[in-house]
Formats: sequence, C-alpha cells, structure tokens
Amino acid sequence: MAVREPTVRRRVIAAGTTDVGLQREHNEDSYLLLVEHDLFIVADGMGGHRAGDVASRLATDTIADFFRSTANEDVTWPYHFDTSLTEEENRLLTGIRIANRQIFERSVRSREYQGMGTTMVSVLFSTERDSVFIGHVGDSRCYRVREGEIRLMTRDHSLVNDYLLAMPELTEEQRNELPKNVITRALGMQDHVVVDLQTDHPKPGDLYLLCSDGLSGMMSDDDILDVLGTDEMPADLCRKLIEKANQNGGEDNITAVLLRIVVDSATTEGGSGREGSPDTTPPAGPTAPPAAPSA
Repeated sequence: MAVREPTVRRRVIAAGTTDVGLQREHNEDSYLLLVEHDLFIVADGMGGHRAGDVASRLATDTIADFFRSTANEDVTWPYHFDTSLTEEENRLLTGIRIANRQIFERSVRSREYQGMGTTMVSVLFSTERDSVFIGHVGDSRCYRVREGEIRLMTRDHSLVNDYLLAMPELTEEQRNELPKNVITRALGMQDHVVVDLQTDHPKPGDLYLLCSDGLSGMMSDDDILDVLGTDEMPADLCRKLIEKANQNGGEDNITAVLLRIVVDSATTEGGSGREGSPDTTPPAGPTAPPAAPSA
C-alpha cells in the first residue's frame, strides 16, 4: 500500500483596486488580475486627454490576450526565445514587448493618441519553479513585505534615478535641482523597449504590492508597511492603502494590487498540488473585466 507523503506548494491570494484620487478628472491607471495564469499587472498611462487610459488599458489587454493565446504550446511567438531565460520569463517579456509595439503603433497612426505611453509593473507567479518573476518599465513599483520588513524590488526609470546611477556623488542640493516625475522609459515611447526583469523566491506569508506612483508618491515605505503589517485580506488592505494615499493628498490616480503567498497542502500521489483557486476580489464599478482597468 502506497504511503502518501504530504508536500507543500504555494499559491497566491490576490486583490486589486484603483481610484481616481482627489485632484484628477479621470483615471489613467489600469490593472490586471489574470488569475488563471498567475499574472498580475499595474499600468499607469500618460499622454494627452484620455490617451493615458487608452495606453494603460491597451497594455493590460494585450498582455492578457497573449497569455491566453499561448496557453496552447503550438502557438508561434513573435519574438526570439531567449534560451538563457526560463519559458515563464520569455513569456512575460514577450507579452510586454508586444504591448509596447501595440501602443507605439496606435500612437503613430492616430493624432488623438500621439505620444501616449504607460509605465507598468508585473508579477508572474510560477508554482512549478516556486518563483516570482517581476518585469517592469517606468516608475510603477513592486514592493515585498517579509517578516515585518519592506523592500522595494524595482528601480524607477526616472531622470533623477538615471542621474544618480551615473553620478552617485551628486549632492542633495544638486538632486533637488533635477526635474521631478520625468520618466525615461515607458511602453509606447519607441518601437522597442528595454524591460527590467528579476526573479524572487517567495516564502509563505510574503506580500507583494504592485502600485502606481499615485500611491508610492503619497506614502513613505514605512507608511505602506504600517498598513500591510496586519493579517487582513488583500482586498481590505488595498482599500486601506487607497484611503491613506487620498488622506495624504491624493494628487494622482492611485492603484494597488496585492498578492499574499500562502501554502496549500497536497499529496505526492493523486494530489493536484494546487488545492482551491486564488481568492481574488474583483474591483468595484464597471471597469473590471479580466483586466481591471480604470474608470
């Protein structure tokens, strides 16, 4: 008689929400909870009247469509497969590159959308590799909270950060003279885009926060940690983050997607390795198909 040994695998509980903030007329942020593929994205659009929300929505929709269409292994990918990366990393990078091309071509064809673009940050959770792949372009951020400590996992692609990378000896006075909120990399700016990609190895209890700069610009890292330092469900924590950012001024659109890493128990014989589905909370309002975009 075979003995079933317990095995431990991780899964994600995810939620997201977005808010126009207190000083903007419309919301140019979008987000995606593609639960069936463990893919989560925040995009912060920019460029002209309502062009920003077109760009961010186009980013999330395009990447989601690519992941759905490539669920069948027979599908041919439009970009070269990098053999130095895993299949999951290649899939994420390719989806982002396709989204960049779609936004760029739309902006070139239409005067209405000329110059539009979007920042984006994404997390792809791999149960098979027990890894989190983080891809980002621009200044939308990914944070990780682990054992009471918060860590910024991404580097803003901004003029200030690029200067600091090239000239770390800049004084605080020189830094203050640099223009703020100037993005040096975004989807749709050119026909090709450089994507920052990294791998993290999650632990049970870890929280990953994806957010637009409307959140990170209104809250310090310690403020974010104060909100996330409880055992509340991700949906409740997202709402509290939005409320806090608005209390601090709400100067921009605010979007938060939160992932909690939890453990599933399965068996080595006959077990699925993934019991139950992620407990995702859909966003409120009419802007929440599989991708949960702006209002």
